[in-house]
Amino acid sequence: MAAGVLTSDWAPAFAAVPRSAFLPELIWPFDMAAGRSVAVCRRDDPAAWRGYADDADVPIVTQWDDGEHSGTEPGSVPTSSASMPSVVFRMLDELDLRSGHKVLEIGTATCWNAALMAHRTGPGNVTTMEVDGAVAAAARAAAERYEIGVQVVHGDGARGHPEGAPYDRVIATCGVRAVPYSWVTQTRPGGVIVVPWGTHFGNGDAVARLVVAPDGKSAAGRFTGPVEFMKLRAQRLPMVDHSAYVTGSVADGEESATALSEPDVLGGQFGPQRFVWGLRVPDCCPVVAEKRDGGRPVWFYGLGGDRSLTGDRSWACVWFQDGEAARVWQSGPRRLWDEVEAAHRWWVMQGRPDHTRFGLTVAADGQRVWLDDPEAGPAGSCGVSNPAA
Repeated sequence: MAAGVLTSDWAPAFAAVPRSAFLPELIWPFDMAAGRSVAVCRRDDPAAWRGYADDADVPIVTQWDDGEHSGTEPGSVPTSSASMPSVVFRMLDELDLRSGHKVLEIGTATCWNAALMAHRTGPGNVTTMEVDGAVAAAARAAAERYEIGVQVVHGDGARGHPEGAPYDRVIATCGVRAVPYSWVTQTRPGGVIVVPWGTHFGNGDAVARLVVAPDGKSAAGRFTGPVEFMKLRAQRLPMVDHSAYVTGSVADGEESATALSEPDVLGGQFGPQRFVWGLRVPDCCPVVAEKRDGGRPVWFYGLGGDRSLTGDRSWACVWFQDGEAARVWQSGPRRLWDEVEAAHRWWVMQGRPDHTRFGLTVAADGQRVWLDDPEAGPAGSCGVSNPAA
């Protein structure tokens, strides 16, 4: 509340619906000091478990590797979680939720977010969708145990839930790379869609607050700030196979130099650079390697037009070495590093805009990101992406 994230109108829901009531015995909260997820079991350490569950503003992983993980050590990829309370209430505030509103949530996870919304709207008004069967079953049990009147549906949220449409509000608690058009058609005119959106250029997202047009055929609105969410499973990018791109030595690529620095490229976890570069350099996935002995490579891999890892095998590598000028190698039909440098120049020329100067329009023929004015042209080469149907 001191930070202005938990507003006074949401405080009663926060007090009445504790996050701890929706968490399993074994959780993996993110330890800010250690910079990693740690296992905490309520049976073994109830005080620590309660502290993370109800008092700490940290994300808590509740599933790894789509449920294939076992044991107490963290798995490879987190695939379900309870978000940071500050992020939860920031997005709920942007949803502008009122008593009696019908809500569709995409990404049930623990069901805590749905329970908070049900406290505001009243029982029977919140439908939440979860693609993972085991997670959906646990969420349904929690909803019944807590008697909150939430309908938990096991299914692919990318299709929405037409049986309950039209909705006054739609909220996604997973990141998307294309907003499914079904979410627009299932929201009433004037209704609000809140969704984390981004590109494959990074794992980060920005929250888009979209309002459905009076004719119900499109939705548009601005980004409100950066976040990072697990991705909608239907839109997750497979792991990059480096050997499929670089079949020999990096020295086989065309060599050059760059004036961009390592901080320019890395940009900070929630900085706008990667968001903007993803708009201007479509169908590209970067991978930042660990720094060793003062050196760090950053790789860029071309993606197929369908965002798959097939087709385009263009690649680029920029090598940063402390005290030396950065070196670049690139190969393939695209010169990906040249595109990155051009994207950086465009961003600087526009006054280094942050996320909030950009907006998103979603229609039947796709989606378009714009800068400052929704009537202006697209802000990047990916202005119209794959149809979002």
